[in-house]
Amino acid sequence: MPAVGLIVNDGKDLAVRTAASIEARLTAAGHQVVTASSSGGMVGFANPDQHLRTLGYAACVPAGFHSDMVLAIVLGGDGTVLSAARQTAPIGVPILTINTGHLGFLAETYLQELDQALERVMNQRWTVEERTLLVVSVLRGDLRRWEVLCLNEMALHREPLTSMCHFEIAVGRHVPVDIAADGVILSTPTGSTAYALSAGGPVITPDCPVLQLTPIAPHSLASRALVFSDEEPVTIFPATPERLMMVVDGSAGCYVWPEDRVLIRRSEHRARFVRLGEHEFFGVLRNKLGWGLPHVAKPEGEGGVTG
Repeated sequence: MPAVGLIVNDGKDLAVRTAASIEARLTAAGHQVVTASSSGGMVGFANPDQHLRTLGYAACVPAGFHSDMVLAIVLGGDGTVLSAARQTAPIGVPILTINTGHLGFLAETYLQELDQALERVMNQRWTVEERTLLVVSVLRGDLRRWEVLCLNEMALHREPLTSMCHFEIAVGRHVPVDIAADGVILSTPTGSTAYALSAGGPVITPDCPVLQLTPIAPHSLASRALVFSDEEPVTIFPATPERLMMVVDGSAGCYVWPEDRVLIRRSEHRARFVRLGEHEFFGVLRNKLGWGLPHVAKPEGEGGVTG
């Protein structure tokens, strides 16, 4: 009996109701269905007064999920997808993302297309697109204090009401650089359309084997986004006496102290997305972010400025 996973944002009634409907349909078709909450991949923010999370990133894999699963269907918004990637990548299970949230930038399909999507799944008419994942580790000496998988980005920044920070950053074998800024973002191509885009970084197509380093509010005209090979590990040393805040994919994080360092490297695992048709990245940019839409001047009398 083929096994299928269901990862659900169980804080949303629509996602829960849809999951029950999908489970009934797949069970009737002879599939074994294993359901999990997406909260298992939302590592949360570690308490600074306690030991950081020392379990490896594979601890996010839900109970009952295994590498022989056909796929996992994900119900929720983009945050749920980021969580589901952590839950499935260590065992190589592909995810079909069905949007029940708002923007749905990472969604493959929508509720109004659910019947057609399930039909394609049950008839095995789908392909898999792989995306780069990062392993983000907080180290103190030889001790790994915390670790998590990352699909979008790692952001390391100052706390509110504190001053600008300095970061010493070593990219692979290259000479370390010093960046003075409110923070830095290290993102994958998938994450180039998220926080890094808001900080002025470029959009990178998902098939490019690169990473992007983007300063947040840099104190220099020379500090701009840098794109480099994803084979290069990155180590960030906080060159500031105050603790910093690190947030990964918006749902995981911890404090980073002056004696810590953050190591970011490409994971051996990949996020595997089910595609029901040809995935047109430029089309997603256009539909979700308005990229490349033609500029049409307003005629006189409709709010245009006349001279």
